[in-house]
Amino acid sequence: MKKALYSLLTLFGFLLFAFLPAQAQNQAPLALVLTADGPITPALQEYLERGLEIAEQRQAEVLILQLNTPGGSVDLMSKMVQVIRSSQVPVVVYVSPRGAIAGSAGTVITLAGHLAIMAPETAIGAASPVGSQGEDIGETMEAKTKEIIKATIRSIAAGRSPEAILLAEDTVDNAKAASANEALEVGLVDFIATDLEDLLTKIDGLTVETTSGMRTLHTAKAQIDHLPLSFVEQLLQILTNPNIIFLLLTIGVQAVLIEISHPGGWAPGFIGAVCLALAIYGLGILPVNWFGLVFLAISFVLFILDIKAPTHGALTAAGIGSFILGALVLFNSPGTPEFWRVSVPLVVVTSLFTAAIFATILTFALRAQKAPLRTGGESLVGRAGFARSDILPHKGGMVQVAGELWSAELSEGEESIPKGMRVEVVSVLGVRVKVKRAS
Repeated sequence: MKKALYSLLTLFGFLLFAFLPAQAQNQAPLALVLTADGPITPALQEYLERGLEIAEQRQAEVLILQLNTPGGSVDLMSKMVQVIRSSQVPVVVYVSPRGAIAGSAGTVITLAGHLAIMAPETAIGAASPVGSQGEDIGETMEAKTKEIIKATIRSIAAGRSPEAILLAEDTVDNAKAASANEALEVGLVDFIATDLEDLLTKIDGLTVETTSGMRTLHTAKAQIDHLPLSFVEQLLQILTNPNIIFLLLTIGVQAVLIEISHPGGWAPGFIGAVCLALAIYGLGILPVNWFGLVFLAISFVLFILDIKAPTHGALTAAGIGSFILGALVLFNSPGTPEFWRVSVPLVVVTSLFTAAIFATILTFALRAQKAPLRTGGESLVGRAGFARSDILPHKGGMVQVAGELWSAELSEGEESIPKGMRVEVVSVLGVRVKVKRAS
């Protein structure tokens, strides 16, 4: 009995000893890390909102937003700024890795953080607004938009130095950009940190103000936990890539055309509908010139016309030109930011591939038109067979042609044909054929 009790106490002590380190580890402060890499999109906004909800649920000490973006629309920027400023968990915006930028809308998002930190060899700025299509906007609208952005900057950077606010406004007025060292020198950012561990060490003990009040950060021994994009967020992020949208649009239209020309097969129609639905979502987000869709539609109409009424490739050649022009106009309009542009080599290769598909279809269509008839009575003309009985003038006889027995009569100027002789069909009269001796 004593041995059993001793063993039980030993096991209990071992479990308690094993549990205490785990409990201590779980009690370590949590630093939740989000990674926003690429243009500002609705998917990144949802990612940030989800991250803040999880940070509040897990009582994270700090949420770190690793940012590397060329920018995005003013509307999305404003929403992300509102989400950050209303957070109860301190948000640190960290422009990283080396070579990263916080451009355009990313500048304001960086300043919206409770702390703004940059990695070495990074840049911030160039926040001049552009139109929804990426083009320069009118003077009046530009002035209004700039004043709104500058007012936002002054409100979220009120605690920074006058030089920092002046530099931030200059990024809006004159599209000025600054390196990490330049931004730190005037106080536009709080620190330069080489990595996350260095960042957590430098912000340890600092006090920031959130919507829940003043918070002193205890991050020296914080546990770093990365929160990746969910599958849906990754999919939505991919769908804002102009190259992907262009491919989806091309595949979708071709699949739908195949379904229309050969109805009954569900696969092309289903694939086409899915691709077009995904492409339409992306087109609703990207700054596109809808006039390009007109040229794309014209190109496919020309391809179809060349199949239905072959012009020996003339309409296909015109369709190729219209396709390339439409794709370039759709995404590559003058003034569109580089990160919203579609790859020109991709457009050319896809256009040639599409043209090759329709040229192949056109070739088969032309061959089908020139091929001799293979069914019906008219297909028998010129075919050879054998007399199965004597074929006499005014009486006729029986012949076998193409594996079938036909009533036959002699063609004009032809004498009787004996049974077994090779014959050739001259014409077809209903269910009878006219024949002559085969040469």
